[in-house]
Amino acid sequence: MEHFCCFGCVSERDQEPHAETRHSRDYPWQIYSLKELLHATNNFHNDNKIGEGGFGSVYWGRTSKGIAVKRLKTMSAKAEMEFAVEVEILGRVRHNNLLGLRGFYAGGDERLIVYDYMPNHSLITHLHGQLAADCLLDWPRRMSVAIGSAEGLAYLHHEANPHIIHRDIKASNVLLDTEFEAKVADFGFAKLIPDGVTHLTTRVKGTLGYLAPEYAMWGKVSESCDVYSFGILLLEIISGKKPIEKLPGGVKRDIVQWITPYVQKGAFNNIADPRLKGKFDREQLRLTVMLAMKCTDSSPENRPSMLEVVDWLKNNGGVGKRKKEVTDMEDMVEVEDKTDTRGDYEGFAVVEKCAPRTTRARSQRR
Repeated sequence: MEHFCCFGCVSERDQEPHAETRHSRDYPWQIYSLKELLHATNNFHNDNKIGEGGFGSVYWGRTSKGIAVKRLKTMSAKAEMEFAVEVEILGRVRHNNLLGLRGFYAGGDERLIVYDYMPNHSLITHLHGQLAADCLLDWPRRMSVAIGSAEGLAYLHHEANPHIIHRDIKASNVLLDTEFEAKVADFGFAKLIPDGVTHLTTRVKGTLGYLAPEYAMWGKVSESCDVYSFGILLLEIISGKKPIEKLPGGVKRDIVQWITPYVQKGAFNNIADPRLKGKFDREQLRLTVMLAMKCTDSSPENRPSMLEVVDWLKNNGGVGKRKKEVTDMEDMVEVEDKTDTRGDYEGFAVVEKCAPRTTRARSQRR
């Protein structure tokens, strides 16, 4: 996907101060005015900031339902492309586990994308950020988040037309609504895959620790790269560990390298997040770890599809109780060393605070 007719990439300087609904069966979004988005975010005040990354910042906006506004940092050709990609793709997708587009603003040097505000913030906030100590994600919720994220990805890979590769699956790009339902977000790096094309070769973008080896080293991107990233995310959900951790002496160890010895010994209980305090289904834990190991196989042809991942999680890891083990998972223990991957690593980092304050209090009472 190398060019777009961006629906918002035209000047909106003369538009009315109220949001104008874009009437279209395929793209039912709103074109917002800069004035109302400035008002909603208190002029993009730092107190309203809920996330930031290489692309720019995300702000909470006060409206009747609450919004989140992504504001690109600078207007460059690269920023314009990422804005166009996200608006284009979000206008195409319709799925309960994908963060939907509310609208956008494009005028002058401002490019703003508007989404629904997710009261329970992002998965990374619960695993490593301000809400981590509260442990609002018990085992059933973690499995539900895993299933929802997988279903969103399966839709992109197998139902969207043309198919879509996300290219930046990670904990900060999984948002959680009031019921802790997962919403896969941030499509600025996504690629459309034409029918009959198995993979593309492209410039490496994504986040260190989640990148499939064939993508990090050679720029070969396919649906299986998202599967690999999802496998890392699954291990992160289970263990509460970051994808890459720094050891004494500056040595880096990725999460698969940390988990592999426990898998080899069958010591699966040692993998579970200590904050769960042993409150998890042992067999679900074991089977889900083995699925994650299969997803992170160094050979893309050995990884399952996201449809297979969803089916497996629903039948073994979450909703159902039918035990349908994947027979070749038990042999998946060798992992390639990926600690020195290079490329254009860009990503989203959640600000170490939660806004608005009332939402935090409501989350703690759940």
